[in-house]
Amino acid sequence: MLPLQGITVVSLEQAVAAPFATRQLADLGARVIKIERPNTGDFARNYDTTVHGMSSHFVWLNRSKESLALDLKNEESKTIVDKILSEADVFIQNLAPGAVDRLGFSPSVLKEKYPELITCGISGYGSCGPYRDKKAYDLLIQCEAGMVSITGTDDTPSKAGISIADIAAGMYAYSGILTALLARYKTGKGTVLEVSMLEALGEWMGYPLYYSGYGSDEPKRTGASHATIYPYGPFAAGDGKLVFMGIQNEREWTQFCELVLKQPELAADSRFNSNYNRVSNSDLLKPLIDAEFEQLSADQIIYRLQEAKIANARLNTIQEFINHPQLTARNRWREIDSPVGTLKALIPPVTFEDIDPVMNPIPTVGEHTAAILKEFGFESVTVDQ
Repeated sequence: MLPLQGITVVSLEQAVAAPFATRQLADLGARVIKIERPNTGDFARNYDTTVHGMSSHFVWLNRSKESLALDLKNEESKTIVDKILSEADVFIQNLAPGAVDRLGFSPSVLKEKYPELITCGISGYGSCGPYRDKKAYDLLIQCEAGMVSITGTDDTPSKAGISIADIAAGMYAYSGILTALLARYKTGKGTVLEVSMLEALGEWMGYPLYYSGYGSDEPKRTGASHATIYPYGPFAAGDGKLVFMGIQNEREWTQFCELVLKQPELAADSRFNSNYNRVSNSDLLKPLIDAEFEQLSADQIIYRLQEAKIANARLNTIQEFINHPQLTARNRWREIDSPVGTLKALIPPVTFEDIDPVMNPIPTVGEHTAAILKEFGFESVTVDQ
């Protein structure tokens, strides 16, 4: 039996944050009923057409779900949602601020009507405060949380290359819902929880928060190098390729000098004999590293780093990651069905000894509408598709 088998999740979701949370629940066996606009559906369906005509975002976030197409401006559609919620375990939404209240599905209303229901709202800034009604997109939250101020180069502040604010909020919604389900098992009562993207990403900003709040400086933008550890980041090999490495302690520094740089005397050099000194004198240390590395290929450098037990990595392209030998060796790819045929998908990262994740098809807009309406006693209702 799957861990969440028998749990029904109703979702008024769009874009990334809530769909990311509900896909994790679906992976563990929950039934996820995704309510979409008739015809157009979740607007993330139209972000791009790169996956044989489907959006890469939508393919990533929406397998194993049932699509119920309803026009929620229609009172009959609200009656249908109300009926489904009366038999559901979880309701999750990430609509614009105030939208779910105007539809009649506010947390206070649902808590009164369905005391066992777990209600989760995801928003940009939370349900109160001066920023409550401010529009929130991933890039903007990265800016507001200070993420962009420490990412990029000295000249160019940069956002992360993926939607980390959305993903952070989705993960905390997912773990919060699991916690609420566990609590309900003990108390018999549902609860109301909310996750703001700003606060979710704020949790991930923990080290810079403490570093800046209690220190005299903020972390500098250092590209792919570490702001407070050296050497830690990219170095060029003689064949033009980049090698990334990180030295975490003095034992590794000594190994690095002896086995990688072939200059054991550097280990005790007073300019470099502590991380603080290496960071302070990185302009002196870097040319010494570069001088050795420019005589070697990337493969030769990585061989030496491995021999010295120094953490290292190649700079892979996305295509190289797709074909990564570790993913292949661990059989991390599965095939899933979709409206455009069979697609490859990564297995969820938590590996259970005796549980296989659900990896069912990606739905078309409203694909399950007729079946769901019949199940909940609305057989005669016709919903515009």
